[in-house]
Amino acid sequence: MKIEQQPPIEETNAGVSRCAGSVLRRRLIRFVCAVPLVAVALLLGGFLWFALQVASRETPLDRMADGIVALTGGASRITDAVELLASGRGQRLLITGVAPTTNTAELVRLAPDYQQWFGCCIDLDYSAVNTIGNAVETRRWAIKRGIRSLVVVTSSYHMPRAMLEIGHRLPDVTLIPFPVVTEQRRAEPWWSNIRTAKILVSEYLKYIVAAARIGFDQAPPATEVAHRSPAKI
Repeated sequence: MKIEQQPPIEETNAGVSRCAGSVLRRRLIRFVCAVPLVAVALLLGGFLWFALQVASRETPLDRMADGIVALTGGASRITDAVELLASGRGQRLLITGVAPTTNTAELVRLAPDYQQWFGCCIDLDYSAVNTIGNAVETRRWAIKRGIRSLVVVTSSYHMPRAMLEIGHRLPDVTLIPFPVVTEQRRAEPWWSNIRTAKILVSEYLKYIVAAARIGFDQAPPATEVAHRSPAKI
């Protein structure tokens, strides 16, 4: 009768360790491969969500607000904002991000039928040079004027980021978006035009960066505007 010799315990433990190490390596490789795939899927899903938020046509504004803010970057933004002011959708208008070399007369030429409004109810901001600056100056203006509700006028693709930045600095103010849609955006879907697609992708990436930054940024006090009486206009 043969007695089968058992392998030493050290060899058995080594075999188990090698097997466990092999399983761990395979899991680690799968995880490392899965991370970029999940990240890409999230980015693509987020972009599709973002693209759906961008208006493809303008809709009439049926609400009134204390004020209107227009973020410069396109002539039609200013024209639409002045028209909203003249139609009574707001009591006062801030045009933020005006170039230092631009004077009131040049802006009047963009909306010649509403020249009288520039003398009484329109404020110009020459300080802002980007969307963050627009939001900072809008906050300063809203506090000064006692604004509790605000129509935001900017291009459709810029609206999500503008609402994010302004909303962060004016958490107690009701924001009403009025997206300005270009003729090209109305005429064709964004995926059929390379230039439009590039603009959307660029704005989406900027939106992600802004959202991440704001996530770590403390919001200003919410009571600063809420308890301030509206200024006389």
